[in-house]
Amino acid sequence: MSKLIIYFSLSNNTKKAALAVQKITGADIVRIEPKTPYPAEYSNYSKIGMNELEEGILPEISTNITNFDQYETIFLGYPTWSGQLPMIFHSLAKKYDFAGKKIIPFTTTGGSTASESLPWVRKVFATSEVSDNFRYRDSNEQLQEFLRKNDN
Repeated sequence: MSKLIIYFSLSNNTKKAALAVQKITGADIVRIEPKTPYPAEYSNYSKIGMNELEEGILPEISTNITNFDQYETIFLGYPTWSGQLPMIFHSLAKKYDFAGKKIIPFTTTGGSTASESLPWVRKVFATSEVSDNFRYRDSNEQLQEFLRKNDN
């Protein structure tokens, strides 16, 4: 069963979580990047991210995932923005066919719970089997337990 980690990270918190998932699972990994880069600093990029959410703006993706069809399980890593999935994942779902794939989401967030963003993941990837999600907080033991329950 081929596995892929797809993650989006501006502050590198989600990158850290994605690398932890990779260490445990051995999955291939790819970071999705927008065609127009977000500005540096949280106060700058958060304004753009919130505007994308409010206006339904789908940022274009510059990343190409080779041999996407070979992957059956996708670990989806994202920061939770205002309880939601960043709009770049809506773009990802339009660019690639996730039908029939197993999605195992994990998130990083300053104040939201993992459960807040899960309905958004299930809506965007409605043709996939979406597991519960996990909020990564620098605990590889908890991550390992979550993956043990969901990655089978």
